Amino acid sequence: MAIGEAGPRSARSGSQSKRLEETMRGRLGRECVYVPSCRFGLFVALRHWCPPGGRVLMSPVNDDVIFFVMLAAGLRPVQAPLNPFDGSIDIGAVPEETWGSLSAVLTTNLYGNPDPAPELRARCDALGIPLLEDGAHAIGSEVGGRPVGAWGEASVFSLSKHAGAQAGGMLALADPSLAEAVRAGCEELLAPSRAASELAYTLRPYAEAAVRGLGLRRAAWAVLGVLGLTERDGIRMPLRPEALAAAVGAAPDLTAHDPWVRVDMHTYRLRSGPLRLRRIRRRLGRLDEVLRACRDGTELLLSTRWARPGEGSRAQPLFRVPLLVADRDAAIAALARRGIVVGYLYDPPLDDYAGRTFTDPSPAPEAARWFARHALPVDPLRAGEAVDVLERSGARPAEPPEDLTRPGTPADEPGAPTHEPGTPADGAGARP
Repeated sequence: MAIGEAGPRSARSGSQSKRLEETMRGRLGRECVYVPSCRFGLFVALRHWCPPGGRVLMSPVNDDVIFFVMLAAGLRPVQAPLNPFDGSIDIGAVPEETWGSLSAVLTTNLYGNPDPAPELRARCDALGIPLLEDGAHAIGSEVGGRPVGAWGEASVFSLSKHAGAQAGGMLALADPSLAEAVRAGCEELLAPSRAASELAYTLRPYAEAAVRGLGLRRAAWAVLGVLGLTERDGIRMPLRPEALAAAVGAAPDLTAHDPWVRVDMHTYRLRSGPLRLRRIRRRLGRLDEVLRACRDGTELLLSTRWARPGEGSRAQPLFRVPLLVADRDAAIAALARRGIVVGYLYDPPLDDYAGRTFTDPSPAPEAARWFARHALPVDPLRAGEAVDVLERSGARPAEPPEDLTRPGTPADEPGAPTHEPGTPADGAGARP
């Protein structure tokens, strides 16, 4: 049984999770293990494939939760240089001495734009280290003729993003013989399902529909803030460096890092009950329809003057399309007036946010800083509305500096952006 406790209810949950695994196996051609969230699956993968204290290359323009998952696994994040136009890892800008120090590489596939997995696969093979793929935003994307998630030893997917299930994830494995060991690793970490959590999950879509129908979305956010029920004042959660240092000292330990890892999803390690699994299965069954609509919206957004330089290839069905705008705050405000909430902002980059105490900074951070500052992640399912708003508001494209490929000022050195650890960057927007 993949997930569940003994008894009839557990048997129902187990059979439903098996069906979800079969669906994803058909998409990826890989053995899949259902997990309650992408972040939970990533922790399991990092613990299985990476030695304690290992150094893992990752993108600095990424969800801070992923950063804390890596710390929880007892690993040292190493921030990579990025392509300034799509946030993918710039392999050529990674120093040779950095490659030689790594225990693994983690791709991000930010917003669905694939990292250069074929080249990273070759690098990892030459070094004898694992490649792990975070496909949370990229469940329909391809690179090198394969789906994202079919290049690494393991890959993790979110069923909360494109599928819109607001729960669930998948851990895909290159070696099917490891499935039982991975399932056992999950079992050791899962928390029991709670009836109250299942009920809240069941009722949430109806509550959200009521809020949207009454035009109360902004008021709802305000009430949550007054009641202290939101966990972010800006884009990044508070770092709380002293408490984090104590948690890092206990790593590998997911529970010690729970105050950071659970942000925005307190159910991330709960066993999934039958109601939750049933809704996830329905949502996953409509995924192809959603991906087609995302591809259409992506094509429209990439045809605008705010899009990164095109490569002429077929558009990916992106989860969000990162338009590059000069004044992101103004663009966010204009979109909010139309009821379009902008989330999934990752500014400042993780090395500027967390500092050298918790991560190795990028050797060439300027491209990541520029992208993080100007990227406006637009939902392709609302592409037409968004383009109309940006046109009417007079949003200007961001003009990149002449040279973003030379090494910039490393984080925490003179000239680096001055962000206090745990405080929001200038221009904090909607919550991810």
